[in-house]
Amino acid sequence: MSGEQPGPAEEHWQAPGGAPAPEPQYGEYAPGSVSPPPPPPQAPYAPPYGPQYGQYGYGQQPGWTPPPKPGLVPLRPLSFGTLIGAPFQVLRRNPKVTVGAALLIQGVPQAVVSLLILGGVSVLFGRVGTASSADQGALQAGAVGAAILLGLVSLVVSAVSTSLLQGIVVNEVARETLGEKLTLGSLWRLTKSRIGALIGWTLLLSLALGVGFGILAIIAVLLFAAGGPMIVVGVAFSILAGLGGVVVAVWLNTKLALVPSAIVLERLGIGASMTRSWRLTAGYFWKTLGVILLIAVIVYAVTQIITTPIALIGGMVSVLVNPTGLGASSTDSSVTQVFLSELGINVITTVVTAVIGAVMAVVQSSAVALIYIDLRMRKEGLDLHLIRFVEARQAGATGLPDPYQPAERPAAATAYPGT
Repeated sequence: MSGEQPGPAEEHWQAPGGAPAPEPQYGEYAPGSVSPPPPPPQAPYAPPYGPQYGQYGYGQQPGWTPPPKPGLVPLRPLSFGTLIGAPFQVLRRNPKVTVGAALLIQGVPQAVVSLLILGGVSVLFGRVGTASSADQGALQAGAVGAAILLGLVSLVVSAVSTSLLQGIVVNEVARETLGEKLTLGSLWRLTKSRIGALIGWTLLLSLALGVGFGILAIIAVLLFAAGGPMIVVGVAFSILAGLGGVVVAVWLNTKLALVPSAIVLERLGIGASMTRSWRLTAGYFWKTLGVILLIAVIVYAVTQIITTPIALIGGMVSVLVNPTGLGASSTDSSVTQVFLSELGINVITTVVTAVIGAVMAVVQSSAVALIYIDLRMRKEGLDLHLIRFVEARQAGATGLPDPYQPAERPAAATAYPGT
């Protein structure tokens, strides 16, 4: 109704001068109304407690830190790539010890023995060729006996030198893992008390393999000697026995590959070390075999790359010395020249092969030692013991127990040699 006066509410919405007040917008309060109390003041924004994503490096999870790497490898279970690459780093990290030990302990003795065998066999069988028909039988028997004797001497020298080098390399890898770099004299003092067990193990393994393949060879010879249809049986037996023998030898060598490491680092006897190696490789047979085979293939390839050119050069030298070859009309001087040239090339090849083989033996022994450390990390938590040892050593502690000794063994109380 036009005569009615505006009510209190309507009067409240009128602007001064009688003009109607504008409508309030969404979220606003009408003019003159009671406003709500202001919100309480908020504390400034604080980030959540703890390290944030990426705070310690791009892409890292909160609170994660990589395992320590005081030396050769990180103190955690090792990947397949680390097991393949780290053995070659052993040569680079301490070449005076590793290469020096390889040449001094294995390279030089192997080269000397190989040269003695090569020279002795050449002289003995050379006399057989120049002797009369009446004396050839006796000289040939003597040459064969001397060759067998030289072969046994070579086997013993190889066993001793291999055992010495294995002990030195195992201790070197164990100390490099803890960030230590010892001299050859220090490594020898750590290893010398275990040399007897290492030599015994090497000879035992060689004897077992030799006896096993010898028995198979004798059976094959007897089958061939029977003649007739047994020859076919002998051929089939030789093939199957040869393949089976190789499989068994590879299997035993893989299961017992960690024996030298247990002998040196845990100071066990041969029997206890065999049991130890057998248990550690349980469940990791194929990984252990894969690392050993791949390292062996790499070592063989490196050796062939170095020795093959020498052999080719030797063949070229022989052709240049006597391009027409040896025939019925060849003079003694030409025969002597060819013999000396071939002997010289064989000597050079033998020495180079021995030296390269010794250096590559360091790589193979290092790979086996790293497999031993890796399996103990996976099965026994050795990485935690090594981390605690490194932390205590950095804090200045002395007289620490040897971290490679199992905690349940009384010998674990023995102080670590490096502290």
